[in-house]
Amino acid sequence: MNVTLDTAYWIGLLVSVVLPVLVGLVTTRVTHAGAKAVLLLALSTLNGLLVEYANPGPGYDLGTAVVLALVSFATGVLAHFGLWKPVGVSAKAQDSLRTAGPRANAH
Repeated sequence: MNVTLDTAYWIGLLVSVVLPVLVGLVTTRVTHAGAKAVLLLALSTLNGLLVEYANPGPGYDLGTAVVLALVSFATGVLAHFGLWKPVGVSAKAQDSLRTAGPRANAH
C-alpha cells in the first residue's frame, strides 16, 4: 500500500498546527474559552474547505472538506494543549497585542 498526500493536504495540516496561535493573537486572556473554541472551529472549517478547493483532484467533494475541517479542528486542539500551551507560546501570543490592557490617554 502506497499512501501519498498532495501538497494542499500538507499545507492544510501545517495551517492546522498554527491555527491555535492565530486564535491567541486575535483574542485576549479574558476571552471566554468557548469563544476561542468557536473561533478555532470556524478557522478550521475554512481551512478544510480551502484545502479541498486547492486539491488538484477531480472536482470538489463537500464530504471530504467536512472531514478535513474536523481533522483540522482536532489537530488544532491537540497542538494547543500538547505543543503551544506547555511551552508558553499561547500566553505569549495573547500578550503580544495587549488588546485588553489599559489604554493610554489620548490628548
